[in-house]
Amino acid sequence: MHALVAFFDDEADKKVRDLQRRIGAKHNHPPHLTYAVAGTIGPKVRKELREDLERLWLPDLWLHTLSTFSTSENVLMLGAVVDTELLAVHSAIHDVLASKVKNPSAYYLPGSWVPHCTLAHDIDDEAMKAAFAAVFPVEPIRAKVREVSIVDTQTGEIDVLKKASTAPR
Repeated sequence: MHALVAFFDDEADKKVRDLQRRIGAKHNHPPHLTYAVAGTIGPKVRKELREDLERLWLPDLWLHTLSTFSTSENVLMLGAVVDTELLAVHSAIHDVLASKVKNPSAYYLPGSWVPHCTLAHDIDDEAMKAAFAAVFPVEPIRAKVREVSIVDTQTGEIDVLKKASTAPR
C-alpha cells in the first residue's frame, strides 16, 4: 500500500512523539497526516503530484482535537482543524489521483476524510480509555508541513514529493 502523507516540522514532531511515548505507542513512521491511501501510486502519478504540489501552498495544520474512531481497529488521534486551505490541498491531490491509482481507500476520499494524526492504533477498549486519560487534555499543536511524501507501508520506503515552502507564514 502507498500513503500520501504530510510530515511535520521538528517542533510538532517532538510534541506528537511525546504524546505517543506517554501512552506507550510505537510507530514505524514519523508523525504525519495522511491525505490519501491506495494500493499503488505509480511513477506517472507521482510525477503529476510533484508538478501539482509545486503550485500549491501547504497550510499549517492545527492538531487540536483529541478523539477516537473505530473501524476495524481502535484509533486514538489528534484531529486537524478543517479549513478551506486544507480542503483545497486535499481536493487538488485527489483530482490528480482520480482514476489513476489502484484500490484507493474510501476513508481518505473527499467527503469521507477525517484529517488526523494517529497517536495509537489497534488497541483494545481498555487500553484506549487509559491512553485517552493519559494525554487528556491536549494542548493544540501547530504543525508546519516539512514535506509531502509517498510512504510504502510494506517496505517503509519514503519518496519525497515536495519539501516545505520557504514562503513567510
